[in-house]
Parts: sequence; structure tokens; C-alpha cells
Amino acid sequence: MRYPCLTLAVLLIAADGRAQALLHGVPDTTGTSPSAVTAQPSPATPTVFRSGIDLVALNVVVTDSAAKYVTGLQPQDFAVYEDGVQQDVTFFAATAIPLDLAILLDTSASMSDKMAEVQQAASGFASTLRTGDRAMVVDIKDATRILQPLTDDLDAAKTAIAATKAKGGTALYNGVYTTLKELTKQRRATEEVRRQAIVVLSDGDDTASLVSFDDVMAQAKEAGIAIYTITLRTPSPLQALGTSSRRYFSESEFSMKALAQETGARAFFPAAIAELSGVYSSIAAELASQYALGYVPKNPLRDGRFRKVVVRVADHPGAAPRTRSGYVAARPERKAGTN
Repeated sequence: MRYPCLTLAVLLIAADGRAQALLHGVPDTTGTSPSAVTAQPSPATPTVFRSGIDLVALNVVVTDSAAKYVTGLQPQDFAVYEDGVQQDVTFFAATAIPLDLAILLDTSASMSDKMAEVQQAASGFASTLRTGDRAMVVDIKDATRILQPLTDDLDAAKTAIAATKAKGGTALYNGVYTTLKELTKQRRATEEVRRQAIVVLSDGDDTASLVSFDDVMAQAKEAGIAIYTITLRTPSPLQALGTSSRRYFSESEFSMKALAQETGARAFFPAAIAELSGVYSSIAAELASQYALGYVPKNPLRDGRFRKVVVRVADHPGAAPRTRSGYVAARPERKAGTN
């Protein structure tokens, strides 16, 4: 069995029904030894990586005590543990692996006074993609619509963003769940290994979804896609009346923070629409600063269970690595003719 590897999500994403490994690129390793492999694609001509071994792949971001990205690390600087057992890192890349990015936009009626700024910021974000990357634009209101399927035509993605209009309710969980399914399907359709990420923007609680937050979280763990979330903060009912300055509990803020944390991404809560471009810029910088690590699990069981993953960086005081919390192991393949 081969394991699809490498996914990331900005909502920015493991194991799908056929495989375990999820996140980032795996080069064709035919004829190579199982020792660490370093990928060095040319910036002008992106390297095409193909999955060829059973690999759990991780996107890892490393920051220092000043929250600056730590670059220049080598395979020996990382230690990876699965359920407390140290693993052997067999794949390492500190350079860009092509990215499939899903840009999710809440275009419910409550966003009507923000759409011009949202479209401008999201279009600018799409412009940060590099040669070989692809973008998908998803519109979320009462129903979820993929306005632009994955494409390397960034002008087409920008056109889709500009065509969004605000109306209706907010089926946020439906939108995220549908996008996770779509990116997983795209990964299964090709042997080419690409990063995957979701970035989702919303301004309030879910009002119209048929799936629950627990459904979305379970799907995110299985898909292995990092989900970056942006939640525009609005005044609480008491704050709007000027009667309280205390923070008002928001279910959407809680769920979006949990989703980002579980998938190794980040959650943003800008208080003003003017901050949105800066948030998108921060996400773009992080996507460009990731390390890709991969290992073949020492635990060979295909039991469908969640396995906790921890990454550490040695001999670099203050260095803090961040990645997804783990992955779902592949389930045993069902033999033909069995129920």
C-alpha cells in the first residue's frame, strides 16, 4: 500500500481510507537508501514529487523566542516521536513543494459591508502563490459552492474572488467539511505529491450547517490538512450596548481556534477589517517557511487509531516547532467479497 503524503490547509491540512501519511511532498526514492533525503527544487522549475513509499509526512513550522521563523535547520536537528517512540526521519525538505490552497470565504449577509475589503485582501493573498502552486476558491453561505476548482491560473482564482456576493446564512462547518473532502479526492487522483492547505475567513457563528463541529474535526484529523482560520471579531451584545467590556464567549472563535491548533496551523482574530491583509500576509509567510518531514512508522499496525505525533528541535535554545497533533492510522483493507 502506498500512503498519500503531504497536506496542509489554511482554514490552512494523516490518513485517508487508502493510506496513512498525509502532509507534504515525497520525492521518488527509487534506488535511494532509507537515510534522510533532502529535496532541493529549483525556484524557476518546480520539482514534481511522487509518492512511492509508506510515509507519514508532516509540515513543520519552527519559531524562536521572538516568534521569528527559524530557517537553515537540517534533518539531524529534528526528532520525531509517535506515541512516545522516536521515529527515523527518512524524508526532509526545506524548500518549496507545490501547494494546493483552498481559499474559503464566508459570504453570508453579515459580510455585506465588508466584501470590498475581503475581496481585495483575498486577491492579494492569491497573488502570493508561486509557480507550480494551485488555488481553489470556495463560497460559503447557506450552501457551499466551489467557485473555482483547483487551478494554476491565478487570474481565474482572482476573478472568482471578485465575483462573490454577500447574502444568506452561514453554513461554515459544511464549507470546511466539503473542502476537506474535495482536497482529499484531489490527492487520491494523482501520484504527484503536493502540499494542501485551507484558509477560511468568517465573521460569526455557524447558522446553517448540517454537519457538526465534531464531524469537521474528525474529518480534519483524517485528511491531515492544516486549517488556518480567520475570524473577524464583532462587538458582543453587551459591548454593543456599552454596558460591559468583558469578552463575550463565541462558539465560532472557540471552534476555529481548536481546529487550527489540532491541525498544526494558526487561528487569527482581527478586530478590524483593515487588519485582514496583514493576516493573509502572515499566513503566506508561514506557508513559505515550512519544513517537510517524513517517516515510516515503527508501529506497523493498521488499526484505524489516532496516533499522537510530537516534533522537537535539538541544540537550538528557544526553538519551538509546530505541526499537526497526529494522524489516523490506515485501516485494514477489506478483501473483495467481504462485508
